[in-house]
Amino acid sequence: MRAGKPLVLRSVLRFDTVRALARITLLVALDLAGLFLAIYTALVLKTAIVAPEQLIQMWDQAKEYFPLGGLVMLLLFARSGLYRDRAQRPGFTRVIASLFQVMLVVLIYAEIEGEPFQSYYIFYGSLFFALLYVSSLRWLFERLSGIVLRAAGYRRRAVLVGSGSNIQAVSHALRDSSEIEPYGFVTRTPVALLDGLRDFRSLEQLERHFDAIDEVLITDADFPQDQAVELVDQCHQHGVRVRVAPSTMEILMDRVEFVPGQALPLFELKPPVFDGVDFAVKRTFDLVGATLLIVALAPLMTLAALAIKLSSRGPVLYRSMRPGIGGHPFACFKFRTMVQGAEHLQDRLEEHNEVGGAIFKIRDDPRVTGVGRFLRRWSLDELPQVFNVVLGQMSLVGPRPLPQRDYERLEDWHRKRYLVLPGMTGLWQVSGRSELDFDELVRLDFLYLERWSVFLDLTIMLKTIPAVFRTRGAW
Repeated sequence: MRAGKPLVLRSVLRFDTVRALARITLLVALDLAGLFLAIYTALVLKTAIVAPEQLIQMWDQAKEYFPLGGLVMLLLFARSGLYRDRAQRPGFTRVIASLFQVMLVVLIYAEIEGEPFQSYYIFYGSLFFALLYVSSLRWLFERLSGIVLRAAGYRRRAVLVGSGSNIQAVSHALRDSSEIEPYGFVTRTPVALLDGLRDFRSLEQLERHFDAIDEVLITDADFPQDQAVELVDQCHQHGVRVRVAPSTMEILMDRVEFVPGQALPLFELKPPVFDGVDFAVKRTFDLVGATLLIVALAPLMTLAALAIKLSSRGPVLYRSMRPGIGGHPFACFKFRTMVQGAEHLQDRLEEHNEVGGAIFKIRDDPRVTGVGRFLRRWSLDELPQVFNVVLGQMSLVGPRPLPQRDYERLEDWHRKRYLVLPGMTGLWQVSGRSELDFDELVRLDFLYLERWSVFLDLTIMLKTIPAVFRTRGAW
């Protein structure tokens, strides 16, 4: 049942028009504020270096540039659905892509109008800070609005439809969701009663309770087609959203190519690899990003190295031999977080492994030093891997490289993740980290490979920062 919460707040949120108006007004205000601050910051940064005496004029100059950029941004954001309802609003990938489009449109307009520019810095400088400010303000809005909705007891009730095992898996995955409340289920196979979930027994009985639910989640990829069509039609007629939990095959189907001229229509599943232009773009992104990170993080890495050297015996860097692209081993650089010779003590700790599947993790590993525990908590031990990126052994974003011990325990289908360079961060890090089941982690890798874009890489890198600060799943 929905939690009993403050009556006034709950009553206000029931008015969809009021909620929509407040949402759009706040998002528009935040987006415009982020863009104006981005333009102003870019101007101030350059002027402070070139002509500090003109800094006082930058506010007026920012106001001169802002109207066109603000208008284009609002139109493109609206076109991309970025002011829709919370459940329908696209993620940060669309925000980043739309900001790139804003820059291109304004740049083209300025060129056509013959506006005088000494350099194009104002465009790419403003874009950089807009990515930072607009994304941060929207992230803050999502968090605060989520708090308000939870305070009002507002969660979307969902009924899970499918086989018993899949219903249990999806229900378990949604147990900590702040937005979706598993409310009931309809199963095609026997299932043990799920705590707190109502058994609707049949789709016919479910149809009589559409007014009490917000969406239906189909948990099976092989759900009977005739029933699925009828269920979707009934849900849409009653304003109930329908979603499908994807299987591994559905994720792979995103990269298909029609094979013509056959007696039977065939679709070829393309291998999830980066080649040609995709590889060149991703490698360029990695080199530029890694170089900037090395410069920016040099002081922090120096402090970490000194702390390790002064607190325990052994080298500062630990070279962990891990399988890379194609399974070929490479030395993955990390700050040493364990006592010297820790790898020789692992066999006696295997029985204490707390993670299923191939991964070895112990929440309170006795081999970890005091400084190492701090570095791991904030993921600082991974920073030296920027040098692996420069050497071409890793990518900034991609499937995380596993130790040799874990690699040898992988199933064959798991090893498809080694068709590309391993990454410093990835969907693992922004989707629960060590708390996810290993098979789910591998599916996240497949999803990343099939949906890759520079915008997705930027989004994952931006989301890694709050994931690190939450320290959720970081052992």
